[in-house]
Amino acid sequence: MSERHNPIENLSRRGFLQGAAGLTLGLALPGVSLAAKPGAAAASFEPTPFLRIGADNSVTVISKHLEMGQGTYTGLATIVAEELDAAWAQVKVEGAPADAKRYNNLFFGGAQGTGGSTAMANSWGQMRQTGATARAMLVSAAAKRWKVPAAEISVAEGVLRHAASGRQASFGELAEAAALEAVPATVALKDPKDFRLIGKRAPRKDSAAKTDGSAKFTQDVQLPGMLVAVVAHSPRFGGKVKAFDAGKAKAVKGVVDVVAIPGGVAVLARDTWSAKKGRDALAIEWDDSAAFKLGSDEILARYRELAVQPGLVARSQGDAAGAFAGAARVVSASYDFPYLAHAAMEPMNCVMQRTADGLEVWNGEQFQTVDQATLAAMFGLPPEKVTIHMLYAGGSFGRRACTQSDYLREAASIVKASGTRAPVKLVWMREDDMKAGYYRPLFHHRIEAALEADGSIRAWRHRLVGQSIITGSAFESVMVKDGIDAVSVEGAANLPYGIPNLQVELHTPTDIGVPVLWWRSVGSTHTAYSTETFLDRLAAESKQDPVAMRLKLLGKHPRHSAVLKLAADKAGWGTPLAAGRPGERRGRGVAVHESFHSFVAQVAEVTVQADGRVKVDRIVSAVDCGMAINPDNVRAQVEGSVGFALSAALHGEITLKDGVVEQGNFGDYAPIRIDEMPKVEVHIVRSAENPTGIGEPGVPPVAPAVANAIAAATGKWLTRLPFQASELKA
Repeated sequence: MSERHNPIENLSRRGFLQGAAGLTLGLALPGVSLAAKPGAAAASFEPTPFLRIGADNSVTVISKHLEMGQGTYTGLATIVAEELDAAWAQVKVEGAPADAKRYNNLFFGGAQGTGGSTAMANSWGQMRQTGATARAMLVSAAAKRWKVPAAEISVAEGVLRHAASGRQASFGELAEAAALEAVPATVALKDPKDFRLIGKRAPRKDSAAKTDGSAKFTQDVQLPGMLVAVVAHSPRFGGKVKAFDAGKAKAVKGVVDVVAIPGGVAVLARDTWSAKKGRDALAIEWDDSAAFKLGSDEILARYRELAVQPGLVARSQGDAAGAFAGAARVVSASYDFPYLAHAAMEPMNCVMQRTADGLEVWNGEQFQTVDQATLAAMFGLPPEKVTIHMLYAGGSFGRRACTQSDYLREAASIVKASGTRAPVKLVWMREDDMKAGYYRPLFHHRIEAALEADGSIRAWRHRLVGQSIITGSAFESVMVKDGIDAVSVEGAANLPYGIPNLQVELHTPTDIGVPVLWWRSVGSTHTAYSTETFLDRLAAESKQDPVAMRLKLLGKHPRHSAVLKLAADKAGWGTPLAAGRPGERRGRGVAVHESFHSFVAQVAEVTVQADGRVKVDRIVSAVDCGMAINPDNVRAQVEGSVGFALSAALHGEITLKDGVVEQGNFGDYAPIRIDEMPKVEVHIVRSAENPTGIGEPGVPPVAPAVANAIAAATGKWLTRLPFQASELKA
């Protein structure tokens, strides 16, 4: 993958927000400063910023990455516990504070944050070194205490033993002594054949707390004197407050203050319900003179006009224009993708308080360095004076990693406007996030293919039209090159198929005022659909089997081929499907896609009713994400990805009318229901490669596999999402 079209590696090489890598002492852990203090006694043993072993025998892994349901806490704990040889039951996990000098994401350069399915991939070596370092220091302390060679000491399940003398000690008993040991310059890591936790099933570290209610989310934070803020936002993006009457709002029992902030009016109260009632009582006159006022249909009409014109070239290979001129046949298709909301179960929220010399924040924090810098600038503080406590988050799908720090900025504006020193909890209702939040961009694609007489693909031209997520953000200088936003064309510009003449072009309108943001699997959410369904159409045109055709074109991509073969084999590709009931049509479809350095192939089986309704019966997934740290978690992430992707394919659509978002809650922006969830099978490719992402890669192939199955059943190619039953009536 080229630099332009690989944003995560691009960030890593260039060192986004460079300057946060700390001094490394002794053992070379990238980007961190080791905390061991030779010669100083300690109640606990902290060999690196990622681990603390207490005298009570507790082993606490410090997670620099947000746990938002994707299993990060369990994965990071597994890596450390494996090399440490800790007992799984004694391991617990805490979220790290905002401190990029110690907790930077190695793939983000000097910035701390969670995203791009990088948590395991960037932490793999770092956390293995942490566990191995602590183990070596514990062994050294035991050897000195027992006066025996270190090589004779074994470690298992959190206990050090010397077989010859029969002596043993727990981690807790040796913690204080180990803290006095020098940090070793080098440590030996385990051979993967000796792993006892990695690659095995282990209970998740967040399950118990989330089951018994002890897990702390932002909404659980209660501080003395805390006020709750709810905001009335402009119905249109870019609208401003012209005038407002706070009289009725202030008359609501529990309301303390009403303040104007950029983009809205905030009501502060003693509790959430009073704040909401106060907001509902506000009388606001909005100034829409500079607001965005187009509807979805008008935006799409403009995009379609742009798609017939040449755009900025994102990839050029061979001579596509010349190849089209002499083609035996040309096939083309256009695709429409709507705006999509993230719709995380926990809407946006945070708690913020001015302190004597700084600012303190509690929230499900995903973008520590960006948010810390934003808040520091707003209050005129050095970043280190902005303390951020990372709590659990009830989902995100990209929403909490906002390039503009929107809801934190809003909370800060309320604190500043009100002048309060009391802690303020900002609470967004579901409707606030759905009507005034950020969205997966609306996109239009046009693809053309030139075919030879034998049906082989001679040339491929792909034009994309849509807003840039990156332009105007802190990432622009790294991820937008020559006008090309890397995430807009990912999955298209790095198309793996062996096509000799290929051109990918991009139009990026700059006058569409709808706020956009990465959404789980980002550009691949639309590029996988257009490329994989169009390829199936070409297979049908040339009477080729879709799997065989792909394998022929993937000769230089063995990992794509491997997952494709595995999924097809496990799904029984080529065998007839059981017949449906009278009036039902059944079909099987396939798609394969790489995103975040992971490879996923999926085979879908569907039933299409006579009235056009689609029932997805089965999804068979094959996944290559390198070494699977927690296979059960990998399966869970893919299963969740299927549900998430089907919600978008079957129902998901944010529409605008006169610039106003028409959806507001799950009643008109519906996730799939349990009876719509198919049977999901997940097959993991055994691999010795370093771990890659799994939180997002399971999403992109779902919708195209289902669409290809629908086409196999009905002969109809669906070119807009979500699927419309009206197009599939018998």
